[in-house]
Amino acid sequence: MTYDVAICGAGVIGASCAYHCARAGLRVLVLERAPAIGAGSTAHATGGFRAQFDTAIDVRLSLLARERLRAFADETGVDPGVAEVGYLWLATGEPELRALCAANSVQQQEGLREARIITPPEIAELNPHVALDGVIGAAWCPTDGVLRPLAILRGYLEAAQRLGADVRFGEPVVALECAGERITAVVTPAGAYATAIAIDAGGPWAAQIAALAGVALPVVPLRRQVAPTVATDALPATMPLTIWTSDGFHVRVRDGRALLLLPTPGDPDDAWSDRVEPAWLDAIAALAAARIPPLRDVPLDRASAWAGFYELSPDHRAIVGFAAACPNLMFVNGSSGHGVMHAPALGMLAAELATGRAPSLDLEALRPSRFDGDLPGLARSAEVGPRYL
Repeated sequence: MTYDVAICGAGVIGASCAYHCARAGLRVLVLERAPAIGAGSTAHATGGFRAQFDTAIDVRLSLLARERLRAFADETGVDPGVAEVGYLWLATGEPELRALCAANSVQQQEGLREARIITPPEIAELNPHVALDGVIGAAWCPTDGVLRPLAILRGYLEAAQRLGADVRFGEPVVALECAGERITAVVTPAGAYATAIAIDAGGPWAAQIAALAGVALPVVPLRRQVAPTVATDALPATMPLTIWTSDGFHVRVRDGRALLLLPTPGDPDDAWSDRVEPAWLDAIAALAAARIPPLRDVPLDRASAWAGFYELSPDHRAIVGFAAACPNLMFVNGSSGHGVMHAPALGMLAAELATGRAPSLDLEALRPSRFDGDLPGLARSAEVGPRYL
């Protein structure tokens, strides 16, 4: 049997690709290195969703994803857990506020009319639970919010299987057989699977898959850590996801706990570690006490803290399209922390490319060839801003 599409990776983006390709009538194979659903990076995502970006393509991806999410339950039978609690970006200096204003101009141009810049009194009304010391303004969008990553992964993958997709866990892709420049089969320890198109949806492992075809893909893992508090009612479930743009510290509420995040520099020599450093936990606990007064007497659940991986591209945008050196190898990866929120759009776009249809969005800004020649440095820093969190 020859598949129309063999998808390497069954995370949320691979699952979305599988569903949308199967819905388009393609014969779909999904190969996943992990032994079961949700054993990769998707399970470590905190589940934010926003359209507040500073590039037109990311705003467009979010708006398309939001449209797909509104149809998600009807299409898959699974509730994606979307709650429009809003995203609130706090600025403590003029450069930050100018950056938020510039991003808001892009958002307005792309049709995100509800996004706006607000004043400290308006911030206090929207989120009375945070200290506003030094805060001079903020960016706010009420239609941003949160969702459940594993619900989206499960919904898409199960719906793809109902449409005939063949999903195989515990089968890492170990080789790509080629005839000339084209892939003819995807190989796992269980055998070789003939395919017309291979989709690299490997997330943080995407570069390793691309290398099997002799293609250099500039995607690296970037570790991010999350600290939950113990169960508490100190913050309401409806509190906006709130971010300090000065250092990227942010807080959201999920399942009766506050989740706290603070970007830290990545370690190129220890990129794949899933450890959570005690010093980082101390630092984020101190920040939480200073910036979120209701949490001052709420301890962290240190034993439940976790780390996961972004799939970072040099410009922090997704890579979508066919490889120039291997014309039937499609990349759908490199989302740089936005994979879960953009997965509904990316899977739809992948299916359009796989069936030869014009994509719903202009993908010029996401083309793989934008990195040809001298590649930008692969950032592992804690650089923050509207695009990077």
